[in-house]
Amino acid sequence: MIKIHVAASRQYEVILNRGILSMAGMYVKDALGLEDDPVTGKLKNKKICIVTDATVDPLYGRESQTLWTSLAAAGFEMHKYVFPGGEDCKNMETIEELLEFLAAKRFSRTDVLLALGGGIVGDVTGFAAATYLRGVEFIQVPTTLLAIVDSSVGGKTGVNLKAGKNLAGTFWQPSLVLFDPEVLGTLSYDITLDGIAEAIKAGVIADPLILDSIKMKRTLDDPDFLMNLASLAIEVKRKVVEEDERDNGSRQLLNFGHTLAHAIEKCSRYKISHGHAVAMGMKIVSIASDRLGWTVEKCSEDILEILERFKFPLRCPFSAWELANAAMQDKKIRGGNITLVVPAAVGKCYLKTIPTSKLEQFISYGL
Repeated sequence: MIKIHVAASRQYEVILNRGILSMAGMYVKDALGLEDDPVTGKLKNKKICIVTDATVDPLYGRESQTLWTSLAAAGFEMHKYVFPGGEDCKNMETIEELLEFLAAKRFSRTDVLLALGGGIVGDVTGFAAATYLRGVEFIQVPTTLLAIVDSSVGGKTGVNLKAGKNLAGTFWQPSLVLFDPEVLGTLSYDITLDGIAEAIKAGVIADPLILDSIKMKRTLDDPDFLMNLASLAIEVKRKVVEEDERDNGSRQLLNFGHTLAHAIEKCSRYKISHGHAVAMGMKIVSIASDRLGWTVEKCSEDILEILERFKFPLRCPFSAWELANAAMQDKKIRGGNITLVVPAAVGKCYLKTIPTSKLEQFISYGL
């Protein structure tokens, strides 16, 4: 078992362990500080809503399955909301439907939501939890490597607008994160790569040992290795989040490769997945930074070596103009400037602000 304590505005544990879904009821009760009614021996008037998507629901969300039975045995009144999933459903319409569902089931401020799925499910659930009755607690149970490495920790929630990705959202920390590495056995290689990309990002910005551990592996099918890799990446994120929870300074370092990744996703109409887009974004930024002399030590070759080793598709199908235009809606734009995350060397990045008018030229150096 691996436990990581996150000391943000709401303090919580990230617990990684094989078979932990069978003990979810106990861990959720403990995280929420709940006690059984002394008369009945059960929880009194405590609802929980599992929020999941149509892909994950048949795998882990059914009434006969481990997570549901564990929570029900702990005394929770069980409810479930299932939406189709995918970036097309990560929008305000899904949020409205979920909020109406919670209201119809008469959820109160003392009730709780549980996100069961990948990053999209977590973002939707967290945003709904932050806004329903001005805030209810929620639990993260990520089922992808990408979600446990990145989106389930740190409290960023959000949905897409037509103008761009994650343009509506809020900061709302979970009360608990539970991860069972056995769920990774259902993932395709491409989906696993999405999480590997975020782990590589964590290594480039703060911990080269992450990259060394990945380089030592020939395959990516060992759940215990992936769980330990996730814990290393979470430690990087924990330190940054505790220092700058509201993303006003050092937390922006976690966006290495992301400004261009979000532009790539938007240009592809979200046919290119987030992790694959992050890999392309890291490649473009590192090559451009090397060519412009912004790096202390040239690092693009090291980054490309590890990305190519696991066969990330790295050819970006869009022009510098298309990417720059798509990035004009990026959250990191302030006035006429945009802040980029630039690698000084492998294991250390810094923030560099440039005029938005220079962004297309910068991207062209990396393509």
